[in-house]
Amino acid sequence: MTGRAGRHIWIICGFATLSACAGGDYRPVRDTPVRIGPPYKVRGATYVPAADPGYDMLGYASWYGSESGNRTANGERFRAKWITAAHTSLPLPSYVEVTALDTGRTILVRVNDRGPFAGRGRVIDLSRGAAEQLGIRAQGHAAVRVRFVDPPEKDRERLRKGKPASDRPKVPERTLVNLRAQLQAAVPSP
Repeated sequence: MTGRAGRHIWIICGFATLSACAGGDYRPVRDTPVRIGPPYKVRGATYVPAADPGYDMLGYASWYGSESGNRTANGERFRAKWITAAHTSLPLPSYVEVTALDTGRTILVRVNDRGPFAGRGRVIDLSRGAAEQLGIRAQGHAAVRVRFVDPPEKDRERLRKGKPASDRPKVPERTLVNLRAQLQAAVPSP
């Protein structure tokens, strides 16, 4: 193509490229489609994503936040202040209940990314906003219980907008003592 029509095509292509660089092709924040994905390998370890409605795991959580603006594994824009998380194998997106075993504080989190890929016993990476809400940001990492949940639509909607879900009841100390003992027997502190 030559002339005016050719220039218009190049201008349109240029704008499309710039809009992609500016984040115009991020996936909208929504709960469908849910993606499981094929097995993948990171640093020599193979991860097999799967639907696991009975997922209930003890381990350690850390947090991340300097990646703000990057694309998450399900195509959304990562926003460090939102209540989100990364998990190695749960469907994207998923919802989990995360309990800090030192305080009993429990929050709902929307999983929209993959990780953690480092650290023995780490089961989830929380966004900075989720770490702040759970009260573990200053620690850097903490012992947690992570359970797959199916929260009410009003909580899902709040999390999709980056806001915290409804407050959850604290876990009783007696239960926390039992969970800490189970974790210590299975995975020593990092």
